[in-house]
Amino acid sequence: MLPLSDHNPSRTTPVVNYILIAANVLMFFWELSLGPDIERDLVLVSFVPARFWLAPFYPPNLIRILISMFLHAGWLHLGGNMLYLWIFGDNIEDRLGHFKYVIFYVLCGTIATLAHAVMNPGSRIPSLGASGAIAGVLGAYILLFPRAQVTTLIPIFVFVTVREIPAVIVLGLWFVLQLFVGVASVGVPEGQNTGGVAYFAHIGGFVAGMLLVVIMGGYRRNAGPPFVDRRY
Repeated sequence: MLPLSDHNPSRTTPVVNYILIAANVLMFFWELSLGPDIERDLVLVSFVPARFWLAPFYPPNLIRILISMFLHAGWLHLGGNMLYLWIFGDNIEDRLGHFKYVIFYVLCGTIATLAHAVMNPGSRIPSLGASGAIAGVLGAYILLFPRAQVTTLIPIFVFVTVREIPAVIVLGLWFVLQLFVGVASVGVPEGQNTGGVAYFAHIGGFVAGMLLVVIMGGYRRNAGPPFVDRRY
């Protein structure tokens, strides 16, 4: 299933979400400008678990956690992540406010990266992408707006259909898939059955998002009209 849009308009302009998307796109164009040395340069600036555990509190290693959230391995990697951020990020920013949303996003990405590092401590493969932070956005969204309708592309054998599906199903199935493949990959040499996807980063980010949005005051059980799930 591929989400295309949600029926859950925001009250405010998601300025931070726009900036995050623009920053990711600009960083990807910077990657393309590196030319033949791109792999070497990305290893230098991105997060590598094995290198991190050699000196966890070494400032450059901490900075690499942040930088890696804005690096991507290709157009599809970038496009998929930005699609999810575009659809779901505005509502989380609307609920938390601009400043808190920045903190939320960075914390989710950091926790996601550390979850990946804990589960793959000896990995020398660079960890790239905004998916850990965006998984946090999805975790917050499923908690805050479970009934929001999501326009979803669904492939059925050789056919494709578009349906309106509640967010709790779309995002819930996404998380179950991450959890299933992540657990199944434990003990298997990295990359042999996960396609290079950091599933535990997704799991860690998703759970972090659910917890942080509550801690940061975004969850209101009896929220008024501005916060109810809306359709148009």
